[in-house]
Amino acid sequence: MERELALEIVRVTELAALASAKWMGRGDKNSADGAATSAMRAMFDSVSIKGTVVIGEGEMDEAPMLYIGEQVGNLEGLEVDVAVDPLEGTELVAKGLNNALAVIAIAQKGNLLHAPDMYMQKLAVGPQLAGKVSIDDPLEITIQKAAQYLNKNISDLTVMILDRPRHESHIHTLRNIGVRIRFISDGDVAGAIACAFPESGIDLYIGAGGAPEGVLAAAALRCLDGELQGRLLPATPEEFRRCVEMGIEDPKKVLTMQDMVGGDDVIFAATGVTPGEFLKGVRYFPGDRAETHSIVMRAKTKTVRFIKTLHYLPNKPLLQAIQE
Repeated sequence: MERELALEIVRVTELAALASAKWMGRGDKNSADGAATSAMRAMFDSVSIKGTVVIGEGEMDEAPMLYIGEQVGNLEGLEVDVAVDPLEGTELVAKGLNNALAVIAIAQKGNLLHAPDMYMQKLAVGPQLAGKVSIDDPLEITIQKAAQYLNKNISDLTVMILDRPRHESHIHTLRNIGVRIRFISDGDVAGAIACAFPESGIDLYIGAGGAPEGVLAAAALRCLDGELQGRLLPATPEEFRRCVEMGIEDPKKVLTMQDMVGGDDVIFAATGVTPGEFLKGVRYFPGDRAETHSIVMRAKTKTVRFIKTLHYLPNKPLLQAIQE
């Protein structure tokens, strides 16, 4: 993939973040998500790719745009798989909470897992623990291994997990072991990625979250030399059949990084909508200006760019059209 594509993708996440940030704290998650989706879809038309959405807003009959199978880009460039979450953390924006992102991952055609919309058990770690822990191990063993390889006391480890009733057993185990727990209310992608940034203070991310978000996080961790292991959790026979229909013959198997993000390259981009673990949120300034903070990464080069952009809003006709 061309290196210039990385910066083109950031422009797409920036516009989605700007569109949804106007709804921050207004208690309307649907409008926030709709604004992000419309902005992202419109901006994709300027990107030089022939893209197919493999992770998006749902099936064709469920979503008006960015649906699974939709063609995006100017349809003249490289054929790629596209995974999007125009607003990862709709509730976070509605409530004015941290860690909402606009997210895109792109890989060459056939290299992103077509993850069904269901829960996935996840274990995410940074570079120091990649290849050294297993989702198949009991949680106690995983914590012991993490402490050993990180050269930390167990009491100094910090585990991030979604604050959900389904995680009561994990939380009870972690409390008994004596590690610190950092709860998040939403923002599964940001949570999983945080463990690859030492400044976040997060050592591991565990628990069950959305499978599509797992693939997006795996794309980011691929660029950061981290790791995400996953296992789909189909709750009904229909969900099990859905896995098989999407090419996952054994839905109970452990999904490795290569299963989720194949090939030798992937580009990941995200722009903060609200402040988070590693990205600032959209900030507004006098004179019709707004600032965005983004990250764009490429697995092939291991380049990680943080981009701070000052936008003059009247010069963004796509944004103006969405907000009218």
